[in-house]
Amino acid sequence: MAQQTDIRAGGASLRPAASGTVAPSAHDTSVLDNAVWAALDGPHAHLAERVGRAARYPDDVYAFAALADPLDPAAWADLLTLVGPGTTVRIKPVETVPDGWEVVGGGVGVQLVDTALHAEPAPEAVRLGPDDVPEILDLVARTKPGPFLKRTIELGTYLGIRDRERLIALAGERLRPPGWTEISAVCTDPAYQGRGLATRLVRAVAAGIRERGDTPFLHAAANNTRAIRLYESIGFTLRRRSPILLVRSPGTSHQGTVL
Repeated sequence: MAQQTDIRAGGASLRPAASGTVAPSAHDTSVLDNAVWAALDGPHAHLAERVGRAARYPDDVYAFAALADPLDPAAWADLLTLVGPGTTVRIKPVETVPDGWEVVGGGVGVQLVDTALHAEPAPEAVRLGPDDVPEILDLVARTKPGPFLKRTIELGTYLGIRDRERLIALAGERLRPPGWTEISAVCTDPAYQGRGLATRLVRAVAAGIRERGDTPFLHAAANNTRAIRLYESIGFTLRRRSPILLVRSPGTSHQGTVL
């Protein structure tokens, strides 16, 4: 079952902002309850593959689908039309599936929102683009921060730090529900960990997010306690725990594509 922490709208801190921080704006936190849908129905609508009340990102951008209302049988019918029979798809936040759908895997994630983050540019960071994707994919494969695919870079700004031309740390933007932007793909080459590179990149990505008027948030696996502690220590507050399901649509497919 999803568990949610009661914090003020927009992630506003319950204590005065520390010196050097910018108080988060009063954005509605309720859109974060169904962040993938809110993004696909909003700022990322140009990327959405959609049928009625179901939508998904292209499978080489971000491997998730979403429903306008996970309790609405019509939305599940739209999702079946969208993905086809016998197709495996990742979806959140969903706790139960209709008859005919099968849960074949999953886990639990946490959502954290910016309440007291000190955001600032990182002079050593460089903006990454499509030409950097092979190197990004190599770093992601070695550090496993979460999904990053061939076109994920189209979701927003990605920043990296290099040492002698080699990419050693990364962070960027993923979901964009109205008023919010998710920080994602935070990772550091194991040989360079412990130097604060990830924190500097998170602060730098957050500075860009705040500059356009959005509030940063992020997700992590619930069992990634090291990352959660880091995010909390720099000014994020745990807001929500919710399931992430891998489900198979009714019927038989020759492909059985995992989205």
